[in-house]
Amino acid sequence: MSVAIALRSDFQASSLRRLARQSKNGPQTRRLLALAAIYDGASRSHAAGIGGVTVQIVRDWVMKFNAAGSDGLIDRKPLGQPSRLNDRHRAALAEIIEQGPNPAVDGVVRWRLVDLRQWLFDEFQVIVSKQTLSRQLRDMDYRKLSARPRHRAQVAGAIEDFKKTSPAAWMRSCARTGSIRTG
Repeated sequence: MSVAIALRSDFQASSLRRLARQSKNGPQTRRLLALAAIYDGASRSHAAGIGGVTVQIVRDWVMKFNAAGSDGLIDRKPLGQPSRLNDRHRAALAEIIEQGPNPAVDGVVRWRLVDLRQWLFDEFQVIVSKQTLSRQLRDMDYRKLSARPRHRAQVAGAIEDFKKTSPAAWMRSCARTGSIRTG
């Protein structure tokens, strides 16, 4: 059986409980209370029962607490996979979007995500999904714009003829009461 890792000596159970009361992070509070029980002399298995985890996870909490204090017990967002597009790719992508497509060369009249994906592969041999490319473009402050649909047979000035106009100044109604007389 291995020896339990000792907790930091600059904290006490009462200070951990005070930190747990002040914390807005639920998992951090649970971990602080489990470690406070260890400071009070409870076994690691009892602290694991308080935290609702295994003894190995309590050991990990002790390691994190010893290294970084109570802030080490807050869940951090994992870093994840690094972006496939670097700054050079983004700059080239922004440049080609600003220039717009050349129908004779590019074969399209407007850029779509699939066209930009193909361009990225042709230029840099980078494979990016449509969702990732869309997210990257939004991060670069580009938004998808689409033209308002228009019927193919619509006459140029027809909309102006059907627009409703309001009178220049509103006039007060002639009715003196809030209800209308019937009969």
